[in-house]
Amino acid sequence: MLGRMEIGVLGATGPAGRGLAVRLAAAGHDVLAGSRDRSRAEGIVEELRGRWGERVATLRAVTNAEAADAADLVVVATNWEAALETTGAHAAALDHKVVIAMANGLQKVGREFRAVLPEEGSLAQAMQALAPNARVVAAFQHVPADALGDLDEPLESDVIVCADDDDARREVLALVASLPNLRALDGGSLANANGIEAFAAVLLSVNIRHRGKGTLRLLGVDSWAP
Repeated sequence: MLGRMEIGVLGATGPAGRGLAVRLAAAGHDVLAGSRDRSRAEGIVEELRGRWGERVATLRAVTNAEAADAADLVVVATNWEAALETTGAHAAALDHKVVIAMANGLQKVGREFRAVLPEEGSLAQAMQALAPNARVVAAFQHVPADALGDLDEPLESDVIVCADDDDARREVLALVASLPNLRALDGGSLANANGIEAFAAVLLSVNIRHRGKGTLRLLGVDSWAP
């Protein structure tokens, strides 16, 4: 059983970071909600506590630098344009830590999104190159931010987890599986993160054109189990 963890969320004031921070806190983890501006983090945490009360009692406002020092795990949850800069700025603090990459490089063109991938193949791989001693894991790319942040609504999504470090991948798989209604799926090495990130553009384009809120769901496969 996954125990209580101290998890730092860099960029917790944005939609994705805020949503994941809320879910992790509601699951009982100690969550350091980071921002470049401490007062901005304090305002967001105050807002979230006002909405969710004791359900997010373990949420604490910090700077991104303090979030990067979290004891157990770090999430880079900034928008994709800032993900690489943020990773590089805190690379030393991320040494040997499990670091979740959850951003998708996206460009909106008309009524569709198109994937923007760096020369490394994916944002997750580019983050690994910037923080070579970190244990980067790609996860949560297909879970909508608004769904993450609404504790009154069950999450309905599969989460594919990719990493080169087997232990880091298993740790994140266990974290995903511990969140109600999310299914954790082992996607193999970090090289496969490019397919995960690119598919986010397809998924969002389908949602735009069909006016839906679709998430990823794979049929014919059981969820990961420890």
